[in-house]
Amino acid sequence: MSELPISSPYRSRPDAPVTDSEREQLSARLNTAYADGALDADDYQGRLDSLFAATTLGQLVPVVDGLPPAATYDSPSIVASGGGQPGELAPARDASGVSLGVIVGVTGLVVVIAILFLVLVGNA
Repeated sequence: MSELPISSPYRSRPDAPVTDSEREQLSARLNTAYADGALDADDYQGRLDSLFAATTLGQLVPVVDGLPPAATYDSPSIVASGGGQPGELAPARDASGVSLGVIVGVTGLVVVIAILFLVLVGNA
């Protein structure tokens, strides 16, 4: 029995044709799994043979079953490691740019209010 969830396209759409893009993605996953030691040479070669012989997604179940999951996202730069160790405090961020922006914004608001006040007093 397959370990793949029923929502997997290989199980939910087994009669769909295999696209070139699908072959390329699975080939890259197999290469990575082999390079990482998750597959031995015979298993790797057998899965490659099955991959390129398959015509439908359902025929790819033995190829993908048991492979490490594919990465579905990249780490956002805001959470990417800054080179520190786990539990280590990060250096403080420079807040001068934020402070300058707040000062300019407040000053601009005061100028607008002063102009409106002068216009209203001048009309009265």
